[in-house]
Amino acid sequence: MIHFCLAHTAYHLHCWLPRSHRLRLQVTVFLFGITSLVLQFYVLLRPRSSRYCSQPLLTNLVGNIIFTFFTLGFTVLLLQMEPVPQALKRMFFVFGAGSFSEGVCTVVLTILASDCEKSTPELYYWSVLLSVGSLVSTVLFSGMGLIQLSRVTCSRPDAKSNCLKLAFESCWSPNSDTRPRQAKPVPPALPHVSKPATICCSAAS
Repeated sequence: MIHFCLAHTAYHLHCWLPRSHRLRLQVTVFLFGITSLVLQFYVLLRPRSSRYCSQPLLTNLVGNIIFTFFTLGFTVLLLQMEPVPQALKRMFFVFGAGSFSEGVCTVVLTILASDCEKSTPELYYWSVLLSVGSLVSTVLFSGMGLIQLSRVTCSRPDAKSNCLKLAFESCWSPNSDTRPRQAKPVPPALPHVSKPATICCSAAS
């Protein structure tokens, strides 16, 4: 999963960065890929890597080298194509499934190859490093996927704010009959003044 996660992260960084910094990102990704390939070939060509090991760690390393080449190829294509074609996206997700399978195989083989630590130390420790990277990238990518899924399934905050804004404008628009009516001001109450009693006298008949 580490190969897919690296290419995916490079693509999203390329989209977020301004155009003036994208060339630096491409150079950084290229140098990182070349360094990773040099280290893997160094481990592959070590004399002790061809010694006996109970698990096929050497074959697994060859598979990781192949996936590293695919990672560089997909990264270059994703960074150069705007917009990205749908066919390339489908191929990239198929590559992600293969990268996940490769990561699972690396973790399982490394756990079962504890006896290879003494016979093939470089190969064993490189497999441990790849296993840790696969686990970390799988956890991070799963978390990103859950966050993206929650954003899709739940209503977004900006959509809520737009709805509230439209509702507020429709309520307060001059052509709307449902706008709140302004209450008329109530005049202050006058102080009560007692009137003098009027005495009516009737004439004596």
